[in-house]
Amino acid sequence: MQLIWPWQDRKHGFSWLKAIVFASMFVPGIALYYWYATGQFGRLPLAGLTYWSGVWATWIVLLALAVTPAMAIFRWNRLVMMRRMIGVTALVYTIVHLLIYFALRFWDASSIAYEMVTRLSLILATVSTLGLVALGATSLDEAVRRMGAESWQRLHNTVYFFSLLAIIHYLLSPGVYSSQYTMSGIFLWLMVWRVLNRRGQGTNPWSLAVLAVAAALFTAFFEAAWTWFYQEFDALETLANNFTLILGVSPAWQTLIYGFLIALAAAIRRTPRLKPA
Repeated sequence: MQLIWPWQDRKHGFSWLKAIVFASMFVPGIALYYWYATGQFGRLPLAGLTYWSGVWATWIVLLALAVTPAMAIFRWNRLVMMRRMIGVTALVYTIVHLLIYFALRFWDASSIAYEMVTRLSLILATVSTLGLVALGATSLDEAVRRMGAESWQRLHNTVYFFSLLAIIHYLLSPGVYSSQYTMSGIFLWLMVWRVLNRRGQGTNPWSLAVLAVAAALFTAFFEAAWTWFYQEFDALETLANNFTLILGVSPAWQTLIYGFLIALAAAIRRTPRLKPA
């Protein structure tokens, strides 16, 4: 069996699309190294590295989940070549995140093991990581042949569950970060889109516009409810901040903008092109 390099298509030809995506997968790692080397993480650089490596890993997982909607909406089937690459990259950043966390805990195995079975956040992170490792180990074509397409697909559909665990792990962080709720809204969008697509509405601009509004409302109310429950913030004040631009672009507004841009792209893609006489 001849090895296919990350910048090659299945016919072993050079693919600009795969090469560009492959190169872009190094950007978060380069950024993390630059921030670490220039002292931008302050007095506790490993804490900053732990946080941001986890954030990047979760974003890349969501990016992998976004490949299928992008293929359908933009009618660009070649994107399927990117899904495995992005998924494996998410696994790599997850493992790096885990190793940095171990270093932050001075590689104290007993302390780390105790935390992983007593802290809910780390229990979810452990399950999510083990799940992603299993998916990564079975991502090769040989695994599809051995398991059969149907069994392989059932296994890899669990990525939705493991992605949800990763987001909940992030939500259980002691700090408050807007990206927690932006990720939650985008994850909801990705899951509901799959329901719409099974009903033949996955590329309908009006359905996508309604989904954008629904995801934005979910983001706003979820942030208000979660910060009230977990951080004891004032729920009404948080909700009001989500519907104003005074304090910047809130997670709800971000989710709405992303959703409307996708709906607009779907509308443009559906517009009939005039043919020359």
